[in-house]
Amino acid sequence: MYCDGRDVSSTVVPKLWDETIEAHRRAVRDATLDATAALVAEYGLLSVTMSQIAEATGIGRATLYKYFPDVEAILFAWHERQVGSHVAQLAELRDGAGAPRDRLQAVLEAYALISHEHHGTELAALLHRGEHVARAQQQLSDLVRDLLTECAKAGDLRDDVAPGELASYCLHALGGASDLPSRAAVRRLVNVTLAGLQARAAPDECG
Repeated sequence: MYCDGRDVSSTVVPKLWDETIEAHRRAVRDATLDATAALVAEYGLLSVTMSQIAEATGIGRATLYKYFPDVEAILFAWHERQVGSHVAQLAELRDGAGAPRDRLQAVLEAYALISHEHHGTELAALLHRGEHVARAQQQLSDLVRDLLTECAKAGDLRDDVAPGELASYCLHALGGASDLPSRAAVRRLVNVTLAGLQARAAPDECG
């Protein structure tokens, strides 16, 4: 009790203290995700243990288990963070300056390069089972569809297929970037995909 009679037990913990604790938790979590990804890259998916992760992160195993139950949970959290970062990157390109067609090209090229750089591995096969992947795919489909709708309003898009269907076409076509040998090949695929979206020329009545 304070000298003025106030009860210490009823005193609210300062917000700054709460924010400091939360920031510490985020830092530990991020360090854990980064350390786990590095260990998997070095030793392989099946060789990494919670003890190794705790040591690499600089925390005790008991502390690590307060954050994650096992290695797989850590990897899913890491992948969710990666996917969220990629979606945010693409959304930033969508909302940038420039004509709708230019922004569409920037988004599709960035998506294709992401697919190319994160091509199929044992780790990718495991992590793409997560629900966060389905959510991200829907966000991505909506993002591309919105850009295609803008392009349609500007007269830069074929009008015989709905924007939602064209968004599906783009994402499926550019998913093939994961198997291409170079970034130059990825850009060629993007150009071919964009060509399929072009507004159709009016028929020549004289012909």
